[in-house]
Order: sequence, then structure tokens, then C-alpha cells
Amino acid sequence: MRIKAAKLTKKNRTIEWRSHEPSRLETFSDAVFAFAVTLIIVSLEVPKSYADLFETMKGTFSFAVCFAILFSIWNNQNIFFRCYGLNDSLTVALNAALLFVVLVYVYPLKFLFNLVFFSNQYEINGTLKEMISDNNVPDLMLIYGAGYSIYNLLFYLMYANAIKRREEVNLTESELFETRTVGYMFLICVFIGLTAITLAQLLPLKYAGLSGYFYAVIGPAYFVWYLYRTKKKRKRFPATA
Repeated sequence: MRIKAAKLTKKNRTIEWRSHEPSRLETFSDAVFAFAVTLIIVSLEVPKSYADLFETMKGTFSFAVCFAILFSIWNNQNIFFRCYGLNDSLTVALNAALLFVVLVYVYPLKFLFNLVFFSNQYEINGTLKEMISDNNVPDLMLIYGAGYSIYNLLFYLMYANAIKRREEVNLTESELFETRTVGYMFLICVFIGLTAITLAQLLPLKYAGLSGYFYAVIGPAYFVWYLYRTKKKRKRFPATA
């Protein structure tokens, strides 16, 4: 089935699929991602009252964002293995590190987006308490930014390893160009994450949370980078652009 799907979508791909069946490494990775999704699910119990149902549904938005982030990471990993089919020791190690980061950052992600979508309060024994103080905001942005930067760095290293093994993978010059394009985009995202961390540490405490808006740069960065690389590819490979 995957081979047939690969043939149907071949025209839309800039890098040929070299792996059509999931390896044991990918199967294990899928299980880890499934477990991560389970950890962020809105509730593991059936609501016993309308009030419980309402509280459960309030978590839908934060769950949706966390799910979208996890799905994006899984999709990037899936594309990598489909395109290169690598199972060397370095790829295995980098993938293991990626899965570790995903599991470690599940709860920080859920906490962050619960904070974004709801007020900075939670109730315990009928008493409202503050979820986070201004003094802790820089640390929270550090935690989130570090996770974002690390996972992009790991993807960059995976693509760098694919470039290093280009003869083993049989990459064409056009595919090598595309591999570098994707790899460097992950590296750009690393610098975006590090910049957001720096802003969180430098801004006054009451404005530290605004450093999170710097991640809005990701969209324009993708657009500018791929626009630049597309123009360069048309000049270098006019037959394939």
C-alpha cells in the first residue's frame, strides 16, 4: 500500500521516498507519540455532572494546540524516515533523544497552553491559587524555548547525517539541495528559539511573557527561506524546479 501511495504522490515530492514500510524503530516511535498524546488528553474519566463536563471541555483548546505540535513533530519524523530510510547508529541515537524530549515536554506544553487559554488561577479545596507568578515566567519561557530549540536541533542533525551519507542514500544533486534547504530551516528555528529565550531573560519581569510572541517569526521565516531557496533552485536546476 505504501509503495502504491508513493507512486501516486511522486509528482508532489522533491525528495524520492526510499522507505515504504515502517521499521521497528519507526513502530516504536509511533508508540511513544501515541503515549505522549495520551498524556495530554483532556480527561481520562467520564464526567459525572455538567459542571465536570464543562471543566473537561474547557481543556479542548489547549489539548488541540498540544496535539497539533506533537503531530507536527511526528510528521517531520515520518517524512525524514520515508525520504532517507536511515537506521544507522547516529540516526537511532538522535531519534531516541527526540522521543525523550517529546515525553519530557508533554506536561510543560500542557501547562503553558492551559495558562494561555485560561486565567492564571486554579482551584484546590475551594481556594483559588495562582498558577504562576511573574518571577517564574522567564523560567517557563526558558523551559519551553529550550525544548523547541533542542527538538529542531535534533532534526537538523538528522538531516546533516543524511547529507553525510548521501552516497549511501543515493541522493541526487537536486535532492541534496532540498535536504540542505529543510535542514537549514530547522537550524533557523533553533536560533528563533534561542532568541525567544534571550528576550525572556532580558525583558522586565512583567513583560517576559511577551517573548512568546517572537515565535510568530517562524511563519515569515519559512516563507522567506523557501522563497529564496526556490529561486536559487530554479537557477541551478531549471529542469526540476
